[in-house]
Amino acid sequence: MREISAGIIIFRKTKEGPKFLLLYHGGRYWNFPKGKLEKEEDSYTAALREIKEETGLRPGDLTFSKKFKVYDRYIFTQQKRKIFKIVVYFLAETKNPIIRISFEHQGFGWFSHREALRMLIYQNQKNILNKAFKVLFS
Repeated sequence: MREISAGIIIFRKTKEGPKFLLLYHGGRYWNFPKGKLEKEEDSYTAALREIKEETGLRPGDLTFSKKFKVYDRYIFTQQKRKIFKIVVYFLAETKNPIIRISFEHQGFGWFSHREALRMLIYQNQKNILNKAFKVLFS
């Protein structure tokens, strides 16, 4: 089975450098806001919908980088079925630090690049964050 999701790596500029938004799912699991595409939805539209649902941020709160669109691919098992997952990530800046998390999450945080790398547990997520960080300084 194949599953497609979309998300946005959201950052805001601070005096200390960019801070990246991560959502807390419980345990040690932090991640970028993302979610599954709904029927007839493209990845960009799905990402905007998910961001609004998961963070309260609206499209007008975001300024997108035209230099960043990254695909994450991995396989996981759910209810004894292997699922091939593709996640499309965009990169966007917000000036709005106020986040209203959904019921799906237990918290959120704004983290420096170094802090976010420590919070993320999967290497593919760390690689994507590093790519986003490089785009900000290219």
